Amino acid sequence: MVRLFLITSTLFLTLSNAKEASALLQKNCLTCHVQQQIPSELIYRRYLMKYSTHKSIKKQLLSYLQNPTTQTSIMPKQFFLKFPQKKALDLNETILEQSIEAYLDYFDVRDRLKYPKK
Repeated sequence: MVRLFLITSTLFLTLSNAKEASALLQKNCLTCHVQQQIPSELIYRRYLMKYSTHKSIKKQLLSYLQNPTTQTSIMPKQFFLKFPQKKALDLNETILEQSIEAYLDYFDVRDRLKYPKK
């Protein structure tokens, strides 16, 4: 009985955390990206090619979002002719880190590279 309760509560917490992360991602990132037609997957792939690890991508994104400039951006200068320069977000660092984590999980290519089960 206790084991069933623990499993159920763990599952519930996991699902509620996933929903919160998804809502946070939608509110803080994807709403503007979709509205301005900014290619989020392209940006993620550029970070992945340059920094390659989840930890280093997160560090660079956090640095850029706290102080966005064309010099610190991973995107080429031509990108900013088509899309507006990002303004600094007025989110506290914890929420910003959670948003970045949700963004990285959402676009993570490793989830798409799994072999189908036979």
